[in-house]
Amino acid sequence: MRKILLTVMALAAWSTSWAQEDWGQKFEQLGQQLPTPNVYRTGSGAPGVKYWQQQADYKIDVAINDKTQELTGSENIKYHNNSPDVLTYLWVQLDQNVRAKGNLDDITSTGTLNDSLPAKFFQSQMGTDASGYEGGYKIKAVKNESGKDLNYVINRTMMKVNLPEPLKSGDSYTFQIDWSYNIYDRMIIGGRGGYEYFPEDDNYAYTCAQWYPRMAVYDDYEGWQNKQFIGRGEFALTFGDFEVNITVPEDHIVAATGVLQNAKQVLSKTQMDRFEKAKKTYDKPVFIVTEAEAKANEKTKASKTKTWSFKADNVRDFAFASSRKYIWDAQAVKLPTTTPLAMSFYPKEGNPLWADESTKAIKNTLEIYSERTFDYPYPVAISVNAANQGMEYPMICFNYGRPVDGTISPRLLDGTVSVIVHEVGHNYFPMIVNSDERQWTWMDEGLNTFLEKETKRERYPDLDLDWGTPKGVIRYMKGDTRYITPIMTNSEQVKQFGYNAYGKPSAALTVLREVVMGPDLFDAAFKEYSNRWMFKHPKPADFFRTMEDASAVDLDWFWRGWFYSVDHVDVNLSNVQWFKMRNETGDVENKGKSVNEADLQTSSNSAMDFSKGPEPFSLIETDPRYYGEFQNKIDDNAVMKKFADKNFYQLTFKNEGGLVSPLIVKFTFNDGSSTSETIPAEIWRMNEQEVIKVFAFDKEVTDIVVDPEEKTGDTNTEDNIFPREPSLSKFDQFKSKIDTNAKVKVEGEWHFTTETPEGEITGSIDIKKKRNKYSGTVTTESSSKKRELTSVSLEGNVLKFSFEASSGAFTVESKVIVEGDQFNGNMSLGSYGDFDVTGRR
Repeated sequence: MRKILLTVMALAAWSTSWAQEDWGQKFEQLGQQLPTPNVYRTGSGAPGVKYWQQQADYKIDVAINDKTQELTGSENIKYHNNSPDVLTYLWVQLDQNVRAKGNLDDITSTGTLNDSLPAKFFQSQMGTDASGYEGGYKIKAVKNESGKDLNYVINRTMMKVNLPEPLKSGDSYTFQIDWSYNIYDRMIIGGRGGYEYFPEDDNYAYTCAQWYPRMAVYDDYEGWQNKQFIGRGEFALTFGDFEVNITVPEDHIVAATGVLQNAKQVLSKTQMDRFEKAKKTYDKPVFIVTEAEAKANEKTKASKTKTWSFKADNVRDFAFASSRKYIWDAQAVKLPTTTPLAMSFYPKEGNPLWADESTKAIKNTLEIYSERTFDYPYPVAISVNAANQGMEYPMICFNYGRPVDGTISPRLLDGTVSVIVHEVGHNYFPMIVNSDERQWTWMDEGLNTFLEKETKRERYPDLDLDWGTPKGVIRYMKGDTRYITPIMTNSEQVKQFGYNAYGKPSAALTVLREVVMGPDLFDAAFKEYSNRWMFKHPKPADFFRTMEDASAVDLDWFWRGWFYSVDHVDVNLSNVQWFKMRNETGDVENKGKSVNEADLQTSSNSAMDFSKGPEPFSLIETDPRYYGEFQNKIDDNAVMKKFADKNFYQLTFKNEGGLVSPLIVKFTFNDGSSTSETIPAEIWRMNEQEVIKVFAFDKEVTDIVVDPEEKTGDTNTEDNIFPREPSLSKFDQFKSKIDTNAKVKVEGEWHFTTETPEGEITGSIDIKKKRNKYSGTVTTESSSKKRELTSVSLEGNVLKFSFEASSGAFTVESKVIVEGDQFNGNMSLGSYGDFDVTGRR
């Protein structure tokens, strides 16, 4: 025991202290936080030997009345009970009831009254009834296969159908629902489906989503999915086969999930020839309906109808779009094992942007996503232009992006390409890898945002590549934790939804790929997850476990920090010391030196300062007691000679943000060369607050940088460097430019830009001066409504102004320094915090 104690004492001088003031259990296994593996879902993250899932097949007839904007439908549902359980009732989702009178969203929504508020936002705040829209399903009949009425109960957005007899395992049950509802104006009501009205030519474009009563999911994890649809949390759906007949005015063009079954009946001979040509064209889109033809079509206003028939196999949902305004182009995409048809439908208002970019973006998406997951298995992929929207369904999605007066700004190009890539990418997550969006938004939005970023990085390197990266979420990650929730939060409780469900999960996966696992291990594990769970229903634990199982990397610390906490990465390079061995002439072995074994730790004369040269330390002969029972010995002289001319650098790292992280450290040497070392996050496993590590080099170090390429999401890079660069805080920088005697002119129109948690905001401020008093208005790009500035003041070169946010939820307060025709400062956005703002006259 005495020898063991001596060994421990010797090692202690070179190790990081184990003492912990706050042990955060950041490296503990997730354990019971994950569900217990079973025969349905294994501990490896793969489906178990007895994994099962239900199936629901639909035959639907639906019609749109273009004069009354009413949708009427009748559906036949065949429900297959593949579970081991006996079912006595079925649950059906009635998503349109989210807009019915007395809906849960209206009843539970909160808001405040302000001095001034745009009427559109006020009406929305007051609920669906305020718009005069009569929403919700009118259920006309629920019958069994022989036409007998079934007993049912409607609970808001869910309908319980009581079965006349128990549905045994392995059996199926067929029943019918007849219904109708009023399609809503998306400009007024909002929402994912609905219509858009074009007053210039008196036409409508219908994007129909959540339009039919849909079977809820019954699974091994929770039985029936019973969380109500409130509006934000999306959908949990069952796979099945669809046969859908869509009746619309005969001059309409229809885009839908699945394959068109009666093309010869609904297309002209010319359109049919073009359609067939597109299926064999790979280099550019073929126009099936040209812009000139679509313009002519806008004027017809047919009174007769036509029925378009579609069939889709093994999909979880069905959506469609219909309008006489649509231009239609298509081209084939050659993948290793499949050849899907990429198609775009858009009104003339989308050009020239959409003709150039939409179908190309579909192609790029299918190619990159297929490389990272599996070849796109469906026959078509469709992008439909719809104002102010980005929403996904199997094989079809609705996307925004329209030029203003024919002008395509860089921001519009980036936004349009990004939303098309993103929504087409949703075919993979969650349309095929079918996660429960109602519970875990990040499982589709986060994974998809990551692959959207990767697609843009490979195919669109000139566009904005910050979103979804560690650098892109720094402002969010270091924000006030009162307004941040963990990624593992239900969709309806998430704060700062865009960052939580999209940006942060994508950033986490980027760190995982680029820093923690490396691209090869990550890509293989991600592909394994995708293939294991394609056309199945994965849960978070299945993803976590598969990524570990397929890579042999223990990632519990990573999931715990990035997904279960609101910690952030902030590593402080708090101390740097330079050491060299004493090497006196004639005394290479340092004999006769009286040196404490802990000298390396205690000396601190030149901490963070190399100007005084290295601090000396000594290696001494090893006390025989340290060898215990071993008969062989280390050659002390050889060790001393080996390290005699080395430069040793002792670095102290402090974890200021709480989220343990790998350390990427770049050393620059006195000859101008450099090297980088990546240290796994396990360096923090014994001490989560502070670690010390020694590095040895032949050359002398001049500069040290932690996370030099901003790969880890470190929220404060000012304390990542040595030597420290003298820098003023942002407040001090601002204060240093204040000149109370300055004479500046602020009257006129200013264009401003500020970065917020929801992305970049641009707008204009018009300032007027009358009798030495200032007033003005503000307009943002997202709202053309002018709002009065509630206060404007000028003191020297400091301009202050305030206005109500567009939602009326808080007051925006700004303070800027005016320098000629420019200003710089910050905007305070209520609970979101302070953000930099720049302006130009």
